[in-house]
Amino acid sequence: MKTSGEFVDALADEGLFEMANLSPKRTGLPFVVWISPKAGASHDVRVKVSRSPKVHGSELVSVAIRPDVHVIGGNMSAPDLALLRKWVELNRDVLIKYWDGDIEYTEDAIAALKPVHR
Repeated sequence: MKTSGEFVDALADEGLFEMANLSPKRTGLPFVVWISPKAGASHDVRVKVSRSPKVHGSELVSVAIRPDVHVIGGNMSAPDLALLRKWVELNRDVLIKYWDGDIEYTEDAIAALKPVHR
């Protein structure tokens, strides 16, 4: 069992402190989507996905959104990936602007995101 300090270290390693989790109610998706600004990352824009907001870093699915939406870490079913692609296409500009720092506040990025209709 991890101590609270070890759990915090694990969250920091995954960069979860810098990520905003978006509920299924907000996205229209059957899972939680995590978004973030670049914050010094060496990779291109990506989102992460989890079944619930209480997650260990190893349970996150990492998904790149450029040039196309594709899983780069973890596993995601084809139907879930298809739904995520639909959501990313609706929100690509917002996700990229937030990643690049053109949208400075998380609340502004969240307000600009549109839910997918299934």
